[in-house]
Amino acid sequence: MSTSDTAGQTEFPATMGKVSRRELASHGYTRFDQLTTVTAKELSKIHGVGPKAIRILEEELAERGLGFAN
Repeated sequence: MSTSDTAGQTEFPATMGKVSRRELASHGYTRFDQLTTVTAKELSKIHGVGPKAIRILEEELAERGLGFAN
């Protein structure tokens, strides 16, 4: 799978941007349930995962009754 295909292999919404989805996938995060084991601060240290991506992920997690780790 090429890096351009990686972003499309996640559950995360396209509104986050291709770079953030690709970078999350390259770090092993492709599903919302995986994000419950990591803090927003830890995710924000990943290149391409900025405040907008964190906000979108937080909202999506909340809709699923989930949240980032504390």
